Amino acid sequence: MSKQFSSVFTREPRPAKAAGLDRDQIVRAAVEILDAEGTQALSMRKLGAKLGAGATSLYWYVANKDQLMELVLDEVWGMVETPEPDESSWRELLTTFGYNLRGTLYAHPWSTELIGGFPSLGPNAFRLNDRLRRAFIQAGFSGIDIYMASGTVMCYVLGQVIPDIAFTKAFGGDQMDPAGVIKRMDDLASEYPEMLADYRSQVGMDAAAARAMSFDFGLLCVLDGLEARLRKAHKL
Repeated sequence: MSKQFSSVFTREPRPAKAAGLDRDQIVRAAVEILDAEGTQALSMRKLGAKLGAGATSLYWYVANKDQLMELVLDEVWGMVETPEPDESSWRELLTTFGYNLRGTLYAHPWSTELIGGFPSLGPNAFRLNDRLRRAFIQAGFSGIDIYMASGTVMCYVLGQVIPDIAFTKAFGGDQMDPAGVIKRMDDLASEYPEMLADYRSQVGMDAAAARAMSFDFGLLCVLDGLEARLRKAHKL
């Protein structure tokens, strides 16, 4: 028997009870807990206590914690500010999108644990994807290429930021000790002396500046590649 698809977005939203609690309040409170303590700390009981309500009262709005996480993930997509396609060129829009998605993920690092773990079927996700779709149409892409190009940019941003967040977390976050990191890397990657030498030459750089340079380089390469593909297609 196949498993039936279930999502909080296929569930009919319920009106607020007399106490005044609503879905938006629940999501905002969940984000505050996640920002302060991470995904492992979030529970329906803790969320209920923060809102001054029993955990059981939250189930009026969401069937379980997974549905809550779907709502929270859609809240994250809503934080990614992206202009309307008719307000800027497609490259400007995608550059803005890339940097704002990057900034949102760094501001809420727990969100990287939800992406890929829960479906993005909420209104904010669809609104964002539609803006990207229209930007690629403006650029000259058509058919399935619109979505493949959009996915390429999305995957680049996630592929850059998610490993960096994981690495930074593993080595002490904002309190990372460069000397300590080098020592650990010497132990873990001793079979790769050339790579270690490269790492030692770069570890003294300002970490935020180095990450920004790396991200900018890659995003420009992705956009240049997409533009080159368009030019080739239009010559055929």
